[in-house]
Amino acid sequence: MIVGTEWLVEALDANEDALRAIETLREIFARVIADLDLKTLDQGFWHQFEGEKGVTGLVALTESHLACHTYPEYKTATFNLYCCRTRPTWDWEANLKELLGAKTVRITKIERGNVESKIQNLKSKIAGGEA
Repeated sequence: MIVGTEWLVEALDANEDALRAIETLREIFARVIADLDLKTLDQGFWHQFEGEKGVTGLVALTESHLACHTYPEYKTATFNLYCCRTRPTWDWEANLKELLGAKTVRITKIERGNVESKIQNLKSKIAGGEA
């Protein structure tokens, strides 16, 4: 029995300014939520840190949650989407390349609650070839 699906996503070698832009990250969240027909419980929580100006964002969903953490100093963003209802796979790669300028996007999909489930590392593409 599968009780949920979790996506762990890394956007690597991304544009540092985009990783500091809360509005860009809100746009990513808005696309995920709209495209997957998710339901938010609130407006979410956003925090920008001092120093490198990385951002943490979290939105509670009726289906569970969507979170992100950015690390401009490492040109990296991480995302976590957990859904307790089956959803199609969102095109993380295309969207994060477009909105964050990421050169590489790595996606790990985990089916939660299924003891026979294997972690699936979805297509990970590196500029110039497959990983």
